[in-house]
Amino acid sequence: MIEPIYQPEPTRYDSGMEYRRCGRSGILLHDLSLGFWHNFGETAPLERSKEIMRFAFDRGITSFDLANNYGPGYGTAEETFGYVFDKSFRAYRDEMFVASKAGYDMWPGPYGNWGSRKYLMASIDQSLKRTRLDYFDVFYSHRFDPETPLEETLQALVDIVRSGKALYVGISRWPLEAAGFAFEYLRARDTPCLLFQDRLNLIDRRVEADGVLDCVRKNGSGFIAFSPLAQGVLTNRYLDGIPADSRARQGRFLKESQISDDLIALVGKLDGFARRRGQSLAQMSLSWVLAHPGVTSVIVGCSSTAQLADSLQAVSSKSFDSDELREIEEIASRITL
Repeated sequence: MIEPIYQPEPTRYDSGMEYRRCGRSGILLHDLSLGFWHNFGETAPLERSKEIMRFAFDRGITSFDLANNYGPGYGTAEETFGYVFDKSFRAYRDEMFVASKAGYDMWPGPYGNWGSRKYLMASIDQSLKRTRLDYFDVFYSHRFDPETPLEETLQALVDIVRSGKALYVGISRWPLEAAGFAFEYLRARDTPCLLFQDRLNLIDRRVEADGVLDCVRKNGSGFIAFSPLAQGVLTNRYLDGIPADSRARQGRFLKESQISDDLIALVGKLDGFARRRGQSLAQMSLSWVLAHPGVTSVIVGCSSTAQLADSLQAVSSKSFDSDELREIEEIASRITL
């Protein structure tokens, strides 16, 4: 049976969704970006991945966030993207903003990790093949490498743009001093760093305390927030115990021991506050990040279209008055992970 040709929703840009300018650039990103970290690898049904990607695009989400080692297993999220792109989105490539990254463990040996020129150059070529793209809209150094000279990592990013393999470059989770150096180095070579990724949520506000968010803003870069729900803690996921299929039970980036009675009690207070706002806790947590000064877009992961639809509800309730913010942030400041 021949699959019907995908026809995107004609009204996908007419729903009132906000597109934010990314720093001092021509990049405009939807409030939400679709992240491929966990739910699009070889263990995910291909039909479900296709359904989620189409659902997102039909609602104006054009930003897709990948990395070379996303899966599970490594590379398979990019392969999933490439298959669906080829079948559904190739005609709409110029509407899409696709990111990938390299910097974490990918293959054995000394050149399959971190930030060497050899690793970054090999990685982008492999990622382009897996995604079936001619170029990425942005390619990131996925993490700071304390051993490789910064000039080597950054010059590789410059040369990636000059070769036409990416239109823009970004960095992810670089500490303040190294980030400042990166902004200056890249700007001096006419390849400004226009996107910076890091974790930001109600519980983890390190990028504020460390001055990273201010540095990003002052240097004309957009800030892309990930982990807005703190691995599911800022949802109702753990209010009635630890589900068998949860990340905490499976030990994936969250431990059972972290889900304490005190944590559940505080999250319960946030949940009650969200309900008074007419939102779920997940929606309120997303709204808080979206309302944060300097945030361009928030990466959301999902395992179903229903989850993504729930996240989209946060976009319509991004405003908080000063008393609300004070109360929410005071409760969240007492939560530790």
